[in-house]
Amino acid sequence: MVLERINFLKDEINKHNYNYYVEDNPTIDDFTYDQLFAELKKLEEEHPEYKTPDSPTQRVGSVSEKFFPYKHKHRLYSLDNTYNYEDLGIWYRKIQEEYGKDVELVCELKIDGLAISLTYEKGIFTTGVTRGDGVTGENITTNLKTIRAIPLKLFQDVDIEVRGEIYMPKTSFEKLNEENLKNGDKLFANPRNAAAGSIRQLDSTVTAKRDLSIWLYSSILENIPNPPKTHYESLMYLKQLGFRVNPNIRLCKNVDEAIEYCKEWENKRFELDYATDGVVIKVNSFAIQNDMGFTARAPKWATAFKFPPEEAVTTLEDFELGVGKTGAVTPVALLKPVLLAGSTVSRASLHNFEEIRRLDVRKGDKVLIKKAAEIIPKVIKVVETEDRESKRRYRIPKICPGCGSPLDMREGEVNLYCSNPDCPAIKKAKLEFWASKDAMDIDFVGPSIIQQLYDRNLVSSPVDLYRLTVDDLMTLDLVKEKSANNIYNAIQVSKTRSLKRFITALVIKNVGKETSDILANEYGTLENLRNASIEELAAINGIGEKMGKDIYEFFHDEKNIKMLEELNALGVVPPPVELPKSELFKGKTLVITGTLTGMTRDEANELIKKYGGKAASSVSKNTSFVVAGLNPGSKYDKAQKLGVIILTEEEFLEMIKAEEKG
Repeated sequence: MVLERINFLKDEINKHNYNYYVEDNPTIDDFTYDQLFAELKKLEEEHPEYKTPDSPTQRVGSVSEKFFPYKHKHRLYSLDNTYNYEDLGIWYRKIQEEYGKDVELVCELKIDGLAISLTYEKGIFTTGVTRGDGVTGENITTNLKTIRAIPLKLFQDVDIEVRGEIYMPKTSFEKLNEENLKNGDKLFANPRNAAAGSIRQLDSTVTAKRDLSIWLYSSILENIPNPPKTHYESLMYLKQLGFRVNPNIRLCKNVDEAIEYCKEWENKRFELDYATDGVVIKVNSFAIQNDMGFTARAPKWATAFKFPPEEAVTTLEDFELGVGKTGAVTPVALLKPVLLAGSTVSRASLHNFEEIRRLDVRKGDKVLIKKAAEIIPKVIKVVETEDRESKRRYRIPKICPGCGSPLDMREGEVNLYCSNPDCPAIKKAKLEFWASKDAMDIDFVGPSIIQQLYDRNLVSSPVDLYRLTVDDLMTLDLVKEKSANNIYNAIQVSKTRSLKRFITALVIKNVGKETSDILANEYGTLENLRNASIEELAAINGIGEKMGKDIYEFFHDEKNIKMLEELNALGVVPPPVELPKSELFKGKTLVITGTLTGMTRDEANELIKKYGGKAASSVSKNTSFVVAGLNPGSKYDKAQKLGVIILTEEEFLEMIKAEEKG
């Protein structure tokens, strides 16, 4: 009976791991999953004779003294590269001359990660090896077992070797670097370096925490009965076995369709949550592949089309200091404008002053810049150091650029902070944030309006915004009566913004949008939140003791109490959080894409929640509906591929109207 229960639990957990990490379609909640896992772990501890390598409990890490070399049974070849469409056409025409007019091709995004080989015996994962030099790699099986997107047991009991690319999602990369910055640890230059560094940890418990994933792209099918005859069919077969295969692969009739695929993804790739640096193009037919064979280093039947470089060299012309809403002072590199990843860049992040010291970057240096995770421009290194000795090292400031007060370093952090809570730069940053789209969303009130209002002593805190008159606003440069009325009305409208927006706008230490949403849904009203104890706050999932203390102290600070009372007196009162108006969208996930004509995206998301649904930002197989406005983009395309129901804005609103009438 015990063995039957253990086998049942293993199958259930492996199935749910597949649904969650491969299909992105969870079918049970985290609590239920944790209960199944805990029961399996307990039974295996009580009956160690029943513990097997394919058990989900074996993803727990251990410490190794070193990685051992491992000779690949089948060599992992490199790829030849093409950098323009003319060369791609030449490569294809040579194949045409030998094999006919239209030779089918398969296009796959080239993942910027770490190549590995996985071996399964009778469906059980036995060995995982890095590419190395293609002949010999390193055995990193223990670390790979911690990656939940890699199945420990396949859906069929087959002997197979597969190849894939380990990668770190961009969002996870940014989070890891942010944590490293806070802790004063090493920063990774890009997601690929982060993935490589994470997968080669001697302590695999560290690897387990790094949020790595995998895309599978090929296999050795020697021992498979009735094996697929094409590369595309083999990828579909890998999906049937339970492997994670990239959904953006495409079967192309000829090179013209392959070129269209490359053009499509040259800029569209920036929307993905993983880094790509090109497209891999392969002949689809295995018969043709086998006939064409290999050169000494690469297959003749495949090539990698490389996208234009996402790095650029330019001159660092000066440094600028910024003071944020929390008082953190951050350095920014002012650059000679340069084109990078589809946009002109003239500013780049230097993170903090420790980073400047590490790079030893100086005014006038030629520097290499890159978009971190293809999003945020950052300085990578100095590439030219002429007249180095004549250039002064950057001097870390000791006083705030906004008010001249001393800068402090907080315990456990590498950032410098202005010590003056009344610093004009902090006040302006808080005012800008208060009016921003992420907070109270006040139309027409941007940085330039805030700057004028502050310089003319019309505002110094959010409270003052709500005391402004139309006459006050007409004293600003280029603001006539109509504009003044628009600004005034926008400020009045913001008085009843949602509780979660109001909490976000307060700039409570360590509290961002997600935490604000948690607090709003937990307490329902501002009054309830203000009366919460540290213990109550700390007990909330996602808050904890440290953040709970920060929240409690904010609402018990005399200045903040006064500000909240004044806002209340001026009619700035967030309404209570509404319970779902109906169960129209209960248990359903909706995604908004494109430009809506009758409402903002935030308003649409609030409607979704009001009617019991979940508003998500990305499309997956777990998505119930996609609401498409004008110019919907890649989310629309993905919804079509996945068979997700697509609603127009009108259809979405008709569903709500019908619910209200019913």
